[in-house]
Amino acid sequence: METRKMTPHETIIVEKTRSLGKITLNRPDQLNAINDKMGEEFHTALRDIEKDDRIRCLVITGAGRAFSAGEDISGLKERYAEGEDAGKHPSLGDHLRKKYHPIILRMRGMEKPIIAQLNGIAAGSGASIALACDMRIASEDAGLKQAFVGVGLVPDSGSSYFLTQMVGQGRALELIMTGRTVPAKEAEQLGLVNRVVPRENLGKTVDEVARQLASGPTKTLGMDKRLVARAAVVDLAEALEYEALHQDIAGKTNDHLEAVKAFLEKRQPRFTGR
Repeated sequence: METRKMTPHETIIVEKTRSLGKITLNRPDQLNAINDKMGEEFHTALRDIEKDDRIRCLVITGAGRAFSAGEDISGLKERYAEGEDAGKHPSLGDHLRKKYHPIILRMRGMEKPIIAQLNGIAAGSGASIALACDMRIASEDAGLKQAFVGVGLVPDSGSSYFLTQMVGQGRALELIMTGRTVPAKEAEQLGLVNRVVPRENLGKTVDEVARQLASGPTKTLGMDKRLVARAAVVDLAEALEYEALHQDIAGKTNDHLEAVKAFLEKRQPRFTGR
């Protein structure tokens, strides 16, 4: 099976294997803490995979023993200490708007399934990136942590939004205010993780799910993301109409016609994502 490694990056690894894309956060000695270079390279890789029609499913993971420890605090330290503004408070909001908002919005707007392969801890903005994925499959020793309170900050990069949608206000506030690590099994029970598997089976399990999704009607899967996102912000009548509009679109796809034909011919459909 041909694997195409893309242009070398300093902080990530990008691989394309047939219809699958994979981005590995690759600063293992720093638990894949996200410095500015990684933020830039990660967003560039997302944009490239979004535009590549051959790639029909994306996996995001981390190298070594962590998914990502979140924002590289050493970078923040430099912002407080350097130049004429030393000792003053930098604009963390502007930092988020420039670095993380484009990443999260591109992930949620990408009309391809995205799976987080949680090989270890996902903390702070690393947890936000994991929660922004469509599915999360974790090893038994993985965990999620809202680490912001430990440095006197509020959640960012979408964590408050995703947590509230997934577990409700009370549980979201508990996790945010305590900053405790949620082990993989508990995360599965709370609905933050879709599946937990032994570490040695993690790669195989994610690969199987990714290939199943990539072989499906991926144009329809992209519309599924639209529907679920929309359902969080509209009432029932609007959700019904939004479903009807997209069902019209789905009903005119080649994949729907192929599925009907396959049903009549008593065979498995061969989806092309069109």
